[in-house]
Amino acid sequence: SVRHGASTSYGRVRQHWESCPSVLAKGQDFILYAILDFIVDNYMPVIEAIADEVDSIEDMVLVRPMEQEEIERLYVLRRDLLRLRNAAGPLVDVCRRLTSPDLTQIGPEMHSYFRDVTDHIRGVEEKIDALREVLAFAFETSLLMGQAQSTAVAKKLASWAAILAVPTALAGIYGMNFKYMPELDSHWGYYAVVGTMVTVCTILYWRFRRSGWL
Repeated sequence: SVRHGASTSYGRVRQHWESCPSVLAKGQDFILYAILDFIVDNYMPVIEAIADEVDSIEDMVLVRPMEQEEIERLYVLRRDLLRLRNAAGPLVDVCRRLTSPDLTQIGPEMHSYFRDVTDHIRGVEEKIDALREVLAFAFETSLLMGQAQSTAVAKKLASWAAILAVPTALAGIYGMNFKYMPELDSHWGYYAVVGTMVTVCTILYWRFRRSGWL
């Protein structure tokens, strides 16, 4: 790589290995390994921070459906993970080439070091893919829970509508003000109609309650 001016991003790894002259004696191959290993290790704090937020989202989804702001945050996290995946992916090919016997510029004794970095970056890719799958599952679960909640509300509304339809229908029939209606002259007509309303409504309520609609 080429840079102009001071660089602070690799200051820590430089200080660490400069304190071990015997290790630096392995040459520039080891310096390349140290830089790649440092880059891969820096992915982990970012992934762990995202993983903590993903865990909180996953726990929240099991309690209630997500709101609009939470859905937007979920998409932002998936986008960030995709960017990390695209940034980490090329490192696998780089490390694989560095372990190739055809690359004579790299000493054979360094192949195990670069294979170790390759394993680490593959682990990073697997964690990123796992987090993206969890976010996709959380979004699907939230949609299913929202649909289930809407269905439950619709069942309750339909149940109460059916119960209220009985007194509404009977009241509508006897509220038409016809002169000749058999029950109007009956001494027990009023009590019979009210009793019918209460009985039918009670039976409907019991059936809906038993079916889990209420």
